[in-house]
Amino acid sequence: MLAKRIIPCLDVNAGRVVKGVNFVNLTDAGDPVETARFYEEEGADEIVFLDITASVDNRETMMGVVKRTAETIFLPLTVGGGIRTVEDMRRILSNGADKVSLNTAAVRNPELIARGAGEFGVQCIVIAIDAKRVSLGDRKAAKPGQAASDELIREAGAPVEYEVFVNGGRTRVGLDAIGWAKYAVSLGAGEILLTSIDRDGTNSGYDIELLRKITGEVKVPVIASGGAGTLEHFYDAIKDGNADAVLAASVFHFGKFKIKQVKNFLHEKGITVRL
Repeated sequence: MLAKRIIPCLDVNAGRVVKGVNFVNLTDAGDPVETARFYEEEGADEIVFLDITASVDNRETMMGVVKRTAETIFLPLTVGGGIRTVEDMRRILSNGADKVSLNTAAVRNPELIARGAGEFGVQCIVIAIDAKRVSLGDRKAAKPGQAASDELIREAGAPVEYEVFVNGGRTRVGLDAIGWAKYAVSLGAGEILLTSIDRDGTNSGYDIELLRKITGEVKVPVIASGGAGTLEHFYDAIKDGNADAVLAASVFHFGKFKIKQVKNFLHEKGITVRL
């Protein structure tokens, strides 16, 4: 059995690590390079950087952060936020990242997934899905020009239960999360980074139902994100949600748990991890 991965997530804003609740109310959590180095020493399996603002004037700052981090640590590094073109992917990878994470741009232009996979290999392409539970009477149709979204909703064959949000969790697109995950994988996504907006930063546990729905439909690794608050939550995501990896931010950034604590707990529960 492949070892389950423990991945700290560093949301980066203007060159600093930040953390919020439900994608808002951001709090400074430190320098990204030093934080990544600390997590490597703690036993992290990978590092994820997400540029949560990704504005034009912030892009060079992020590239510098990626380069300095890649020169400092020896862990796989995934970088996402504001990636709109194959050239953006190339720049990030050339600065030392091992994978790129696509979200908004992939929803707007799904062909970007296929182009990236063709250029760099499926192992480099992570699709980040920010999903939120919606009531059946609160469904919003996709906007004009989003034919792929319309098609995926019809293919889902049922009212949307988990809807995809883009632009840092601020914009609804009327897209079924399960259908989108399947389609993204068919285009060449090699991994899914699945975040529950409802659970993000709440410490109330991962959305196990959402995890099951996605892991039951795709054959690529799925990273669980959003909601870790206890050691049991990590175990539940892997055991009950069938996650291949668990990602967390606030419980690591603010010292509630050390990564070694999580790994030791999972190991004692019979989960294969790298100790």
